[in-house]
Amino acid sequence: MVLMASSRHEVGTRSYPPAIYVIVPLLALGLQSLLSLYVPRFDMIDLPLLVTIYYAMYRQEPISATLVGSVIGIAQDALTHHPLGVFGIAKGVVGYMTASLGVRVDTENHGTRLLVIFTFSLVQTAILFLLQRTMLGQPFAWHWVHELIRAAANALLGVILFALLDHTARSDY
Repeated sequence: MVLMASSRHEVGTRSYPPAIYVIVPLLALGLQSLLSLYVPRFDMIDLPLLVTIYYAMYRQEPISATLVGSVIGIAQDALTHHPLGVFGIAKGVVGYMTASLGVRVDTENHGTRLLVIFTFSLVQTAILFLLQRTMLGQPFAWHWVHELIRAAANALLGVILFALLDHTARSDY
């Protein structure tokens, strides 16, 4: 019996069925690209970003979160009109930062999750702005109100999706 744990991983671990690791990102990418074609306002939501943030918060391993975010981002680039690698870089950075923060902060709290998703949604937009505007020399429209609404919508949907994904986890104590 462990009286004191040196990390959160030692307190109790959760695991997911292996299919969840593949199905959820593929479903997020598919829904994002399909619904963006038919529902014009669905571009406010970024399902692949939410999956990246959830994985990073759950695993709390910056290296794997960076790799997962980069792979999801590159797959999203392949399905959109953006230059290949733009979303890969942005989601890789967001994955790394989220996992690094997840080690220090209680990520089971819904309020914390709301703030983390809101913040990293804005961080991803800032990274995309820097990449497209300064490095690629492409136009990038930046509207503060739109980005704040977009971050709030992602945060609200993310908290709901994260709670649903938490129910698929198995507890191993």
